[in-house]
Amino acid sequence: MTRLIIVTGLSGSGKSVALHTLEDEGFFCIDNLPSHLLSDLVDKLLASGSALYDKLAIGIDMRSERASADNLVKLLSELRTRKDTQVEVLFLDTDRSTLVTRFSETRRKHPLSSQELPLISAIDEEARLLDPVKADAELVVDTSALNLHELRAIIRTYVLGRTHGGLALIFQSFGFKHGTPASTDFMFDVRCLPNPHWEPELRAFTGLQTPIIRFLEEQADVGNMFADIRDFIQHWLPRFEAENRAYLTVSVGCTGGRHRSVYLVERLADHFAQARENVSRRHREL
Repeated sequence: MTRLIIVTGLSGSGKSVALHTLEDEGFFCIDNLPSHLLSDLVDKLLASGSALYDKLAIGIDMRSERASADNLVKLLSELRTRKDTQVEVLFLDTDRSTLVTRFSETRRKHPLSSQELPLISAIDEEARLLDPVKADAELVVDTSALNLHELRAIIRTYVLGRTHGGLALIFQSFGFKHGTPASTDFMFDVRCLPNPHWEPELRAFTGLQTPIIRFLEEQADVGNMFADIRDFIQHWLPRFEAENRAYLTVSVGCTGGRHRSVYLVERLADHFAQARENVSRRHREL
């Protein structure tokens, strides 16, 4: 079965970075394809029988198709009925003020802006046009607070971690002092747990290393927190799968994102990986 990822979103949100990341990981990538050519292109590529097209990523830019967002949603719905193609939509979103800054710093012209339509109005208009596509996407990533390297890491973790059909479960650790994650479904604050940072001999280690693991395993509250998060996810996971969700992201945060959250993410990922294929982990601060 061919895996087809449609990469779309607001201009300036990082679509080119996403496509380059997918290309580096073995996807055959096509950028700026008019949406009305999508079905014919997929038909022709798959008819060739070449293994080169087993993984496809197609970037669709709405700059010349102001009235076609609804049509794109219809085309995607038709593609999802094919038995030879697994279709996913990756939508990159960014807040308005960040987009204004990006276009101002790079001196790039927004594709919808003109003398009659200034930059801010063009950004708002594009967001309005793309609302139907965003609502239909399997994964929406807010890139407002992400640099290039962080976006590439998220693409690899979220998109490339979904190697089989079914819901992909992603666990990520983070540090609250560095800001909360841009995209998450559930967020757990574990700063109330004993902190290895205050043990001088442990401070240099991370939650991946034996000294921290031993320290945290000795704390009853850590075990209780793990059990509570595990049970919560196990209870609600079937409900998300019943809604045909493609991804579910669980973020666990401590103060610095190096000890407690890392340890708990590892335990949670190991637990759920025993019964599921699509489980991945990401340690943002490491």
